Amino acid sequence: MTALTEEQQAIVEAVRDFSQSALAPHAVEWDQTKHFPVDVLLQAGEIGLGGIYAQEDVGGSGLSRSDAVLIFEELAKGDTTIAAYISIHNMVVWMIDSFGTDEQRHQWVPQLATMEHLGSYCLTEPDAGSDAAALSTSAVRDADEFVLNGVKQFISGAGTSAVYVVMARTGGPGPKGISAIIVPADAPGLSFGPNEKKMGWNAQPTRQVIFDNVRVPVANLLGREGGGFTIAMKGLNGGRVNMGACSLGGAQWALDKTVRYLTERKAFGKALAEQQSLVFTIADMETELQAARGLLHRAALAIDNDEPDAATLCAMAKRFATDAAFTAANSALQLHGGYGYLADYGIEKVVRDLRVHQILEGTNEIMRLIVGRALLEGSAPTKGQS
Repeated sequence: MTALTEEQQAIVEAVRDFSQSALAPHAVEWDQTKHFPVDVLLQAGEIGLGGIYAQEDVGGSGLSRSDAVLIFEELAKGDTTIAAYISIHNMVVWMIDSFGTDEQRHQWVPQLATMEHLGSYCLTEPDAGSDAAALSTSAVRDADEFVLNGVKQFISGAGTSAVYVVMARTGGPGPKGISAIIVPADAPGLSFGPNEKKMGWNAQPTRQVIFDNVRVPVANLLGREGGGFTIAMKGLNGGRVNMGACSLGGAQWALDKTVRYLTERKAFGKALAEQQSLVFTIADMETELQAARGLLHRAALAIDNDEPDAATLCAMAKRFATDAAFTAANSALQLHGGYGYLADYGIEKVVRDLRVHQILEGTNEIMRLIVGRALLEGSAPTKGQS
């Protein structure tokens, strides 16, 4: 990546201050108590993190995807779980801001941008994960309303969020029958499953969202009818880059902590930093994370420039960054020995949190499929394009 502009440097410093003061001191406690810090998210909204790339006329910050990569890396150094939720919230805001009518944008985005209202994105279902086009939640037109029925699974923020962007079937089978619909939390018939017990991401609630004859106005249709799958896929491009950046931030924090540990800890009469095999390990960690950073910034630039191969670059960056980051965090745990396994050190939390990043926003197997198909179809990024 190129050197940061003065504006980007200022953004990084502001987010770093917030991350280190508002997130980092509480990350382990929130994880252990499964506390979702809504009050701290409101503070995030006050500094513009609720609508990072939403337009300014509805309260957004008007920043680029390249700026967002910097922001999410810094947030994740404070708390990977909360950084990841802020990414998902921003996906909801971006969808409404980008595909909504002017009336929808002014109705929904301002309070989402301040994070007075939180947003959840409802795509995955119990029987439709990677094969999102097979979703079965239905939205049937009844006069001037849609009636929604079905269940969404693994929805971050569910039960706390005020706004749900729901992908539902308004037409026939396949992707062309899917529409995006805005559902407010107070819609009658909307309910939620229990908070899932998870390996990581404990500081954000993850629940089923259940639709039982939920009625919303047809005016809540986002974009055109049948255009929901396109909205979903475009949203996931950015989400994949953000999640890669969250992984990068968590792993970078773990690496920085490990470097300090190796210089302070002694074994066999000398500092661990003098053990060549351990030096090789942190060198590999740094190299992999720098490579991931470069791929993420390249993919973010492709989104900003609306490049035709953006989806492939985002898949490539997400796959590489989340894999490299998990490996680095796991190595950090190993290098800390028994201390790495203790909750108070925070490293085992990062390992648990980063593991899910290899699954969500499209599993890394699906990312490989996207990149491989692009190669076979001749639409992958060409050599030297970066």
